[in-house]
Amino acid sequence: MPFADELVNGHTVRLLTRAVRSALPGVEPASLRAAAQRLGPLPLRERADLLRDALLVDVPGGYAELAGVVRAARDAVPGFGGWLIWPVTSAVAAKAVAEGTDTAFDDAMALLADLTGRLTSEFALRILLRHDLDRALGIIAGWTAATDPDVRRLAVEGTRPYLPRSVPVPELVARPGATVPVLDALHRDDSEYVRRSVADHLDDLGRGHADLAVATARRWLDAPAPTTGRLVRRGLRTLVKRRHPGALELLGFTSATLEVDGPVLDRTRVPFGGSVRFTATIRNVGASDARLAIDYVVHHRGADGSRSTRTFKLTARAVAPDETIAVTREHSFRPLATRGCHPGRHAIALHINGVTSDLAEFEIQAP
Repeated sequence: MPFADELVNGHTVRLLTRAVRSALPGVEPASLRAAAQRLGPLPLRERADLLRDALLVDVPGGYAELAGVVRAARDAVPGFGGWLIWPVTSAVAAKAVAEGTDTAFDDAMALLADLTGRLTSEFALRILLRHDLDRALGIIAGWTAATDPDVRRLAVEGTRPYLPRSVPVPELVARPGATVPVLDALHRDDSEYVRRSVADHLDDLGRGHADLAVATARRWLDAPAPTTGRLVRRGLRTLVKRRHPGALELLGFTSATLEVDGPVLDRTRVPFGGSVRFTATIRNVGASDARLAIDYVVHHRGADGSRSTRTFKLTARAVAPDETIAVTREHSFRPLATRGCHPGRHAIALHINGVTSDLAEFEIQAP
């Protein structure tokens, strides 16, 4: 199975080359062939951008010519889909923006919607959102009623404030309420595929505008579909980890009277790259049932001796009066490409309904 960065690869270039030759007989896509030799060290988005730029060079003319080539290839070339759709749709969006006309802009939006089911047009949509957010959102509002779930999902996923691997759209972050109508239209969608995207968009919204995300979720829960509770729990997951009071309250994780024993570690000296197991018991000493959101927080020691924290989900449980539950987890400190591991003092604590337990400290030994 290829690494993510390798999903845009030599096979992608060959398919694109075949598509150009099919739609433009006699044109030799030299820039695409040259780009194939430069993919090696690049991450995924930069690979897509490289092929986008090569395609813009190899296809002569303005927006109409490029859109015509894409539509001709779509209809005539077997296998016109998969990861080539990212550079193709990005080229369409870039050419429409360069043309600078409403006609090109609107046609590019339609072409992105048409192609999104062949992979996704969410990354290319960002180019058009950056150029004219209000015009794009006006068109996207119509997508929320599309019969094709891929197009409905594009409306939600492509407008996420912090879409992974995409170019940022600063105006989406500066105007957080701009996409709420899209979420309102689709949070009860028949497709789990679309609803999951709504939840991820809501989670993005909460990163910078927590109160708006909670208020939006609260409105949905006032008249819920059978699927709304699950969607909201996913959509507010980061705010629960951050112990946001409104998110905790909305999901029923209110204050409770508890006795917490732990976390208790199985060791206080951990070999470099090893793991530590912890356990804890939690007793409800209150007079009523308690719904608990239980996470744990690792206090990592940095290379400079400072500490940073990262929160991990443990469980959500309902606990009756005088009931005791036990939780356990083994946490690995194996160094990863995205997370280093440094010798020295580290610690683990529990978060229960926004309240932090005592720290349990341990030392990671030098390699």
